[in-house]
Amino acid sequence: MDFELDQMDLKIIAALQLDGRASFAELAREIELSPAAIRLRVNRLLESGTLEIVAVTDPLRIGFTMQAMIGLTTEGDVEVLSETIGELDAVTYVVLTAGRFDLLVEVLCTDNDHLLSVIGLIRALDGVSSTETFTYLRLTKQTYAWGLPPV
Repeated sequence: MDFELDQMDLKIIAALQLDGRASFAELAREIELSPAAIRLRVNRLLESGTLEIVAVTDPLRIGFTMQAMIGLTTEGDVEVLSETIGELDAVTYVVLTAGRFDLLVEVLCTDNDHLLSVIGLIRALDGVSSTETFTYLRLTKQTYAWGLPPV
């Protein structure tokens, strides 16, 4: 990012976190800028990679009945391993961590057999020392509208 976010950028981001389908005209009324200014700012945020507008689905409604977080302890280059794991179709989230695990990997699977096969793929990768799987029983909160830091 080669620009500093200002208060207007943060207001745009916050509004889009609540409704990613809001029109430039709607955003302009809410933020008190012109639609053209909103369009320019949104495009700048998108092009810089600061903002990404996506459709968020309910995994259960589209056939993914099994979600899990897998904690991994590793050997070798954890960043290379994280990239390899990130290429697996079932993997939705990979984060390098400090503490008990070196990596946390979230997976989305169709059923128990699918989860078992994904765990097997991950365990077979060079550099994976051990895994511990935490299956999700119920997702009680998932949000993409978190607070923004002050400018």
